[in-house]
Amino acid sequence: MSTTKTYNARLKEQYLKQVVPAMQKQFNYRSSMQVPKLKKICLNQGIGIAVSDRKLGEAAVVEMTTIAGQKAVAAKSRKDIANFKLRKGVAVGVRVTLRGNTMYEFLDRLISASLPRIRDFKGIDRKGFDGHGNYTLGITEQIIFPEINMDKVTKIMGMDITFVTSANTNEEAMALLENFGMPFKKENTNEN
Repeated sequence: MSTTKTYNARLKEQYLKQVVPAMQKQFNYRSSMQVPKLKKICLNQGIGIAVSDRKLGEAAVVEMTTIAGQKAVAAKSRKDIANFKLRKGVAVGVRVTLRGNTMYEFLDRLISASLPRIRDFKGIDRKGFDGHGNYTLGITEQIIFPEINMDKVTKIMGMDITFVTSANTNEEAMALLENFGMPFKKENTNEN
């Protein structure tokens, strides 16, 4: 019988040891199984400009793969649209879905290294929740990620990062993400 220890990401350990007890206390859950979990993180990037230049699409896939630490997939158009000069089968986006340890590793890098690199950063907006416990964050420049080499970037593009949780309400999802260390903007308490 081997005694090899399986690898767990730092934030996964934090979830089990700190987040679950804190949320159980905050929301009066009877069981630790009621505490919402982070199911997956989806990264999406629209590359409509790549319709005219195929190399931009290939570069976007490579960049997204580097950022996510997992192979990204090009999203292709399903039909021809003459007004947009779009042909069927041309890459119009890049996407990747992260789960498990890869998801926690990405979240750790996002919170500790990438978000602080945003110019004039004052926190992320609290209005990105969808009412079902999911949060979407828009990033305007992919160069905030330290994995991206500035010299190899051909075009600065943004992306959307969606956090899919098992929470039923926005309040539970916000508490979950805050316990992970997401830097939300402070609420204005001096409203009249």
